[in-house]
Amino acid sequence: MFLRRRHAQKDDSEQRDAKISELRTAIGPLSGRSAKYCSDACLRRYLEARNWNVDKAKKMLEETLKWRSTYKPEEIRWHEVAHEGETGKVSRANFHDRQGRTVLIMRPGMQNTSSSEGNIRHLVYLLENGIMNLCEGQEQMSWLIDFTGFSLNTNISVRVARDIIYILQSHYPERLAIAFLYNPPRIFEAFYKAVKYFLDPKTAQKVKFVYPKNKDSVELMKSYFDVENLPGEFGGKGTLKYDHEEFSRLMAQDDVKTAKFWGIDEKPYYIANGKSAAEVAPEPAAIA
Repeated sequence: MFLRRRHAQKDDSEQRDAKISELRTAIGPLSGRSAKYCSDACLRRYLEARNWNVDKAKKMLEETLKWRSTYKPEEIRWHEVAHEGETGKVSRANFHDRQGRTVLIMRPGMQNTSSSEGNIRHLVYLLENGIMNLCEGQEQMSWLIDFTGFSLNTNISVRVARDIIYILQSHYPERLAIAFLYNPPRIFEAFYKAVKYFLDPKTAQKVKFVYPKNKDSVELMKSYFDVENLPGEFGGKGTLKYDHEEFSRLMAQDDVKTAKFWGIDEKPYYIANGKSAAEVAPEPAAIA
């Protein structure tokens, strides 16, 4: 039985590898950033999102390549969206979950702007940043959503939530491992019912409502996070402190890595008091 299982797994793996090759052939020759984007791991995620249907995965991937060519998420820099992050409404955590995944912390009660496009662009920047900071061999991230201070006045609109869900599901398939909605108030439930309509079933299964006084919720959080690292706002022993100036310096450093990864030649920026300013840098010396 063990040998049969191993052969079945081998056959399944070979079939999936063949699907990846088929999809690569179907999308045709690529160049520049599109070629860099379409790694085997990338193609696998799109196939996974479309239940390994090559035609559907091809359509989905082509739509993403078109979106990336116009929206250019890899060119967004922190100094362009830093004002959206002044309150720490979305940030990358300084810890990982038990699987080594990047963790994004979201605090809708800290909403500080009314710009729909600004909110979306800020989140897209942090999605790209989170992916850039994934540990080797890891492709997904976890989300922690803290509802402290949440009210209908601070919440984003259903339309913005719909647009965010569309971008996440259409252009970042299989990037979300799990999303914990920690201690959401009752007024959020009606909003979620409206938003859930836009979630595909697979994504909806990744959304977990957790409550501090619920034993199952506590155990679920412990299974995903080390309580020593997990902030108190999520039932752990750690401290959640957002320092905008420090986070801005970190993002500015990451912007350099992002530019290098994508082969983008640009002037560096430095951060002063949480705000960015252009720095005039000398031309790099030619390497003989």
